[in-house]
Amino acid sequence: MMKRTILQLASFSLAALCCLGFIVATEPQAHAYIDPGSGLLALQSAGAALAAVGYFLRRRIRAIFGAGGGKKTPEAIPPASVPVTIAAKDTSRAA
Repeated sequence: MMKRTILQLASFSLAALCCLGFIVATEPQAHAYIDPGSGLLALQSAGAALAAVGYFLRRRIRAIFGAGGGKKTPEAIPPASVPVTIAAKDTSRAA
């Protein structure tokens, strides 16, 4: 099942890359000015899209990499060590 999903994802990615390559290769030359900020905006949009996909698929990503296997039982969690100080009685007080 997992192998089939990976194969479908790979074939979809290859098809999308081929379509993108075809679109870029057949684009007529544009005679316009593009501000450098436009490229950074496109880069930011792509990064935001990747972050959104990662957020929505976080459970599947955890399952693939095996992180967060299960909840710890109370017996498995070690007790916290809290240092205890005992105050000595002050005997140096003048009468």
